[in-house]
Amino acid sequence: MPRSILMPIDLTDTVSWQGALREALSMLGDDGILHVVSVLPDFGLAQVSGYFKKNYEKEAIAAFGKALTDWINDNVPDGVDVHPHILHGTIYDEILRAATKLQVDVIVMGSHRPAFRDYLLGPNAARVVRHANCSVYVVRS
Repeated sequence: MPRSILMPIDLTDTVSWQGALREALSMLGDDGILHVVSVLPDFGLAQVSGYFKKNYEKEAIAAFGKALTDWINDNVPDGVDVHPHILHGTIYDEILRAATKLQVDVIVMGSHRPAFRDYLLGPNAARVVRHANCSVYVVRS
């Protein structure tokens, strides 16, 4: 049984995390830690940030943190040792960085059924699977 699980979630897409949460909780032992991460994408190009108000990122991260805390309170059973993490950047890079930093045993993440375009571009789940230093359990939604 893994002692620590990293579970990335998309707060805006319930279907993407329901199965992953169920699987992560079933894998987690009594003394295990569930690290729940959600990634706020960055602007990409520096020129884009000029179109947002000065403290936009800071305010967005604070609101994102509150939303993740609310999600945990609503969806993770009492008694589970859960640690929320707000990440900011490229989704798959931030998930991989968190998994390494937290030294998790496994990443449990949801993935949509692949569309043809996903075979050409590679979704976040596929990139995490290819580059993770730990096991990755992908739950189809």
